[in-house]
Amino acid sequence: MSARALRKVLQQQQQESANNHTTDHDSDSESESPSDSHPFINPFDLLNNDQHQENDSSDVDASSTVKKEDDVNKNIATNFSASNQKSKNKKKKKNKELSSRTSNVDSLDTVLEDLSFGVGSSGGQCEPSKTKPEKVNGVGKGSQTHVLKVDPRFLSADNELRRIFGSKVVSAFERSNQAGSSRQSRPGRRVNHSYRKTIIISPSDHWPRWDGSLSMELLEHKDGCNYFSLAQRQFEAAKATHDLNGIANILLHHPYHIDSLITLAEYYKHSGDLQMSADATAKALYALECAWHPLFTPLQVNCQLKYEHETNRQFFTTLFAHMKNMDRRGCHRSALEICKLLISLDSDDPMGALFCIDYFSLRAEEYKWLERFSEEYTGDNSMWLYPNFSYSLTICRFYLEREEQLKEIETKATSSDLMEQALMLYPSVVSKLVVKVPLKEQVWSKIVNHSYFRKDDTGSDSLDHLINIYVEKSYLIWRLPELHNFLKDTALSVIEKMDINQSEGRDWACVRKEAFASDKNEYSHLMVSDFSDSTPTIPPENLQNFMIDPRLVEMQDNANQENVRVVAPPPREVANRSAWAVLFESMLPWVYYETRDENNLPRAVED
Repeated sequence: MSARALRKVLQQQQQESANNHTTDHDSDSESESPSDSHPFINPFDLLNNDQHQENDSSDVDASSTVKKEDDVNKNIATNFSASNQKSKNKKKKKNKELSSRTSNVDSLDTVLEDLSFGVGSSGGQCEPSKTKPEKVNGVGKGSQTHVLKVDPRFLSADNELRRIFGSKVVSAFERSNQAGSSRQSRPGRRVNHSYRKTIIISPSDHWPRWDGSLSMELLEHKDGCNYFSLAQRQFEAAKATHDLNGIANILLHHPYHIDSLITLAEYYKHSGDLQMSADATAKALYALECAWHPLFTPLQVNCQLKYEHETNRQFFTTLFAHMKNMDRRGCHRSALEICKLLISLDSDDPMGALFCIDYFSLRAEEYKWLERFSEEYTGDNSMWLYPNFSYSLTICRFYLEREEQLKEIETKATSSDLMEQALMLYPSVVSKLVVKVPLKEQVWSKIVNHSYFRKDDTGSDSLDHLINIYVEKSYLIWRLPELHNFLKDTALSVIEKMDINQSEGRDWACVRKEAFASDKNEYSHLMVSDFSDSTPTIPPENLQNFMIDPRLVEMQDNANQENVRVVAPPPREVANRSAWAVLFESMLPWVYYETRDENNLPRAVED
């Protein structure tokens, strides 16, 4: 191609680009390309038409080629500037449209706020109005986020351990455990299962796949809450056997049978193997979580799983045991979230989670949340009337004052006033803390021997039971030097006040009697040992009394009613049987074996 033809083509392109640039500024639609109005000319088409001019290319000097390159560069620059100007104009128009839309939305929100419709920005969810908060199931809903809403980020104990010790330390510990377990494991074919994604429990690699033996049913929808019930397939073998070998056989064929897993976890706990007990509890909780209904969203505090349904009690028992395992591992924030879940599932609090939620809040240093919970959660009594909240709220205010996080200290009672109120209301806590902690300073003997702190009982069985639960659960907190010094100074000031005037003590006694007016223990279903950190182990020779055959209990009751002597079951033979089977079977109290005397005659004796 000759240079003359190239110059002609470039001049045409320059004219076309100039025309397109002017039309783009004048027109409203900038999205149309210049190729829509003018046909595109391919400069390579001239190669076929101008082949006869290729011999004349030698007449063009070097100056023409330089001029050609300059023209090309100018053409590219003009095209690039035009495209940049187009994109800037487009962005300006888009920004104007967005700003107009947002201004319209903001104006709509302001109008709705003036009309008190309370439209928020989170998907149309209504914000709380300035009127009195509505209360559903004993829980106030006046706050923006529910006080019992569970944060799924803090449900994992592994994540909390990483926050405490660092990810490197936890990863190194897990690698060492995996290396030890791999050396001890037998060589074999590994099977990788795809586990269901759950929130509370992360399944281990050695767990079997969930067998789907558990399901959840939606009972009704009432007052903004969904009510559910659990249901599990019944196995006749599980009903008939009370043997540990029989339970192991059930779990071999049905690895997620909840009753068997709970029994196995209790057996491991009393035998001292806490790791195996926690694994069995986690496996049961994983099966229960896999059975959740699609509408069951307990983290949002809009579901109820009533304890009065017998099939739901397994979930509460397993969740409470998992909470204690989290506490034992030092993951108090995870235990706090599980405790919130227990309270939100049933407002009647059948497991007594209200009497340990303050302990987990203090250990997790969630002081502001505990104060908010005591203000928003409403039960039969005010929260400060419970002995655990009376003392725990004092500790909250003590640490918040030290951290200078309270902005309205003058409008609220100080920590000294709250401690004095707690000591006047529940003086018997002091003597029990002195023994349990223990506090061995000489001044404590003077405090305990005073007439006001000398009594161990309050005259109410319910209150005495709650005080025992509080001391058993929270005595570790009072080992901190700043707290037991604070308790000591306030107790001495109370003694001075009582020596001057005892009428105030009588007034607090009337408040205590009115708050716990029942003559019988209303909390007898809560065992103090369930709130203890120590787990008593049973010797192997006494583990045979761990499981009780209900058939024998029923026979004994019938015998007492009809004055009929209970006939023992027939003895079992030992010959030609496995030694391991006989060993495990001998741990059961209702098993009798047949032995032989000196004359080789059978004689039944109890093992």
